[in-house]
Order: sequence, then structure tokens, then C-alpha cells
Amino acid sequence: MKDGFAIVVDIGKTLAKVSLWSRAGEMVARETRPNQTVIIDGVRRLDASGIEKWLTSALASFAGHPVEYIVPVAHGAGVAVIQGDELTIAPIDYEQELPAQLRAQYDAARAPFAETGSPSLPAGLNFGAQLFWLEQLQPDLIAQSTLVPWAQYWGWFLSGAARSEATSMGCHSDLWAPATGSFSTLANQRGWAERFAPIAAAGDVIGTLRETLAEKTGLPATAKVLAGLHDSNAALNAARGFQEIENREATILSTGTWFIAMRLAASEIDMSKLPEARDCLVNVDAFGKPVPSARFMGGREIESLIQIDTRQVDIKPDQPRLLNAVPSVLEQSAMVLPTLAPGNGPYPHGAGGWVNRPQDWFERRAGACLYAALVADTSLDLIGSKDCLLVEGRFAEAEVFVQALAALRPGTNVFVANAHNDVSFGALRLIDPAIRPKGGLTQVKQLPADICGYREAWRHAQMVGA
Repeated sequence: MKDGFAIVVDIGKTLAKVSLWSRAGEMVARETRPNQTVIIDGVRRLDASGIEKWLTSALASFAGHPVEYIVPVAHGAGVAVIQGDELTIAPIDYEQELPAQLRAQYDAARAPFAETGSPSLPAGLNFGAQLFWLEQLQPDLIAQSTLVPWAQYWGWFLSGAARSEATSMGCHSDLWAPATGSFSTLANQRGWAERFAPIAAAGDVIGTLRETLAEKTGLPATAKVLAGLHDSNAALNAARGFQEIENREATILSTGTWFIAMRLAASEIDMSKLPEARDCLVNVDAFGKPVPSARFMGGREIESLIQIDTRQVDIKPDQPRLLNAVPSVLEQSAMVLPTLAPGNGPYPHGAGGWVNRPQDWFERRAGACLYAALVADTSLDLIGSKDCLLVEGRFAEAEVFVQALAALRPGTNVFVANAHNDVSFGALRLIDPAIRPKGGLTQVKQLPADICGYREAWRHAQMVGA
């Protein structure tokens, strides 16, 4: 008997994923698609049209299941412009640079960090900057349309109901004030607050599956569509299902294209003291609470380091050889200096690259993992992370990375989860918060090497090269 009762639509930056879940919290099926970037009028855009076609086909593969709920999840820093039943402006890709003069004008207009918790980020990572540009390009259209964040665009695509939501609005947009749970002064002054669809909570049901989609996919037209949320916040919601995390001081390090550390602080902290210039920010969780966070483009940086290597750093059969390569990396003082994604992370202005680049393939990959651990360690310090750290996502299976991080932070209990698909599982918990992960947490052992001495050499090399 088919038992899929919920679908999670997860539109990441690199991959689009859709998964089918049972009522007991077990994944029944999953489909994926690598995302493409499209160019429209010389501007990089998110491939909304391509994803829509794939998603419709992928949903049809779940036909016949008694689906009751669909939850959309997506990466942040994207805003769609809709009018009636049409997407009128596809979201700008957040890696698209703005014209220099326009960027300077926007920077002068931004709301202060103390209000928004949004640092000034490169390209279109503050999606207020994307709106500022779109407003110059098509002012009349923006004034007559409805704006929705990227995650909630998929809720609209599925249901026809346009909503906005706090985890998406609070994702370094410059448009949200986390302390008050309302639009920022910038959003109000420019009239954008009035253009955004009404705010809904992440777990609110906003409508049911469009009849046209029900006909095309074979899914029940009665399936309820939730407002959905930002993907890193979905991972945070998944982590709260573990007893070691729930209602305790803990930090979740979500790893993928971005490495995002989100601290669940046991007591209130002064968000304005976060170092804005080092890619620290304030996210907003699924319950509207401010969350001190830090990030860097770890997955992208690792990929740039291993380049044409076809086997990634997280592939299970390679873990013993990668661990065995670490002593040689340390003996050679082979290291990567930040930053390989300029403008991002705790060292945004560093001119990164190898020092004593190893010739051996495994040593290079191990060195890339050590680099990620060193940058993650710095980011965690910046938000005051302590006591408990859960590493989730793809790179939780990179043992050099997690073991090095445990060795760098001996006063912290570092865990990885046995359960997978954390973003999708966190979205599922919006439907039923009582669902718990099937697997427990595994404490990470420390890398048996002088990683702290290596860290000091790494820091010294940065100072010498500065």
C-alpha cells in the first residue's frame, strides 16, 4: 500500500530536490535535478521555468500516494515578482554583480546592521539590492506587482496563494527587523513592504494544490500547501528534534554550498555586537526568534580546491585514506589561506590560495578539509558557539573536516547525525513537531594530530601575507 503522506520541495542553490515522506517520518522516494542559471537581458537569473517543468514531472512520480501536505523550502536571497497568475520577473541569481554606481547608491540607502542583522554582502546576497536594481529597470511593473521570497514562490506555484514568511525575509535581506518581527525602515521607506505578499508563519497552511497541478501530477487536489521556510532554518528545525539539542545551548553547522552556523543561545545576547564585516548576521527561526549566525561558502571553496577530482571529500570509501594523509599535510605545512570566495566569510578580504600545495591527490583533499575546519572554527568563535555543536549536511561525512573541528574545539561536544536529509526532515516537522529523527547523534572523535599548532601556523601565515 502506498503510504506517502507529505512532500517536501527543496530548491537549493546547486540542486533541486523533492522527497516523499510517510506519516512515521520515513522517506519513501526522492527526485533531484541540478539547477541551471539562465541569462535574461544580460542578467543572471534563477531557472524558475526549468525547475517548474521538472518539479511537475517529479511530483507526477508520486501519483497514487495519499498525499496530505506539501512543504516548500528554498535557499535565501531570492525574490520573485508575480502579477495575477504569472511570474513577471524571474529572481536574480544572487551571484550576479550589480552595476557599480547602482551598488554605491544602494549601500548609501541600506538600513543599519543593528536594526536588520544583515551585513553588507557582495553581489545580490542582500536581496534588497536585487529589488533596488529591479526597481530601476522596471519601476512601473514593481509598483503594480506582488513580491514573494524564493521559498514562498514555490508555495504560490503549488497553491496559487501568495505569502511571505519571516525565515525567508530575515535571511540577510536588509528588509526585516528581527527584534520587532516586522519590515525594516528601508522596506517601508521604499514602499516595498506594501508590495510583499502578506506574512504567514512557516507552518501555516496557505491553500491546497492547484487543480491544474493536481490534474497533471495525479496528486490529490486536497493536498494542503504550507508557507514553507528558508532551507538553513529547516535544518535548524530538524536538529531541534534531537534531545541533545532541544531547549539547550547548541549550535547547528549546516554544510552544503554554504556553511552556515546558527546558534541556539541559552540566554539573550546583544545581536548588535556581532562583527558585521566578517559575515556574521542574524537569521530568524521558524518561530520568529532571532538566531545569531555566521557563514562562509565552504562547499564552493572545497570544490575550487579539488578542481577536476571526480571523487569528493565526503565519499565514504575514501575516508581512511584521507585521514591517513593528514600527518603528511601537517609535516609539509601545506595549508590553504582564506578566502577563495572573495567578499564572503570571516576573512572576506583575504587573497586565498595554497601554501606548499601537496602533489598527492589525497593530501590535497585532506588539506581542503582542514581549511574548511579552520574557517568554520573561526566563524563559530565569532558567534560565541559553545557546549554542543551538530554538523549536518553533506560535509558531515567528511571525517577529516569533522574530526579536525572537534580537535580545534576541545571544550565542545561535536556531533553528527545518523539521520540524513536534514533540511527535508526539518520541513516535515512543521507538519508534526512530534516526529523525531530515526537515528541518534554520534559524537565525533578528535583528530589525533597537532591541529592546534597547525592553526597557529595558519594564522601566522595570514598575518605575513597580509
